[in-house]
Amino acid sequence: MEYLSEEKRNELKAELEYLRTVKRKEVAESLEFAKSLGDLSENAEYIQAREDQAGAEERIAKIENILKSAVIVGKHKAGIADVGSTVVVRKQGGEPQKFHIVGSEESNMAEGKISNSSPLGVALSGKKKGDTVVFESPKGKAVYEILEVE
Repeated sequence: MEYLSEEKRNELKAELEYLRTVKRKEVAESLEFAKSLGDLSENAEYIQAREDQAGAEERIAKIENILKSAVIVGKHKAGIADVGSTVVVRKQGGEPQKFHIVGSEESNMAEGKISNSSPLGVALSGKKKGDTVVFESPKGKAVYEILEVE
């Protein structure tokens, strides 16, 4: 199951609209131009246009599938960590860090958005302020204390 914020859903809808209208037309024009160049077996422009077409159609199908099955989440009720929650944690011996738990399509560590299916996201799910979570990270066992859940 894919979780999305309202903002991400709108972003995906806009991308889908762009791909269906503008990108498909651009690719079709590229294909027509490439065909006009002659021999298709050794036509780099045609091969590239076909790859662009396949990539665009694959992305369209992926977005349609995500939007069809996504669960839209808003701000989560404070107190229990879950998709939509903002959690402040402190790694043993470290500084507090703030993370927003999101669906995998939105995750972005640089922005502090962690996927609900990441090791930390899974460990935090269902926990509350004061709890300690332990999980396996790429660097080994990690221990975090939950300082706040909003």
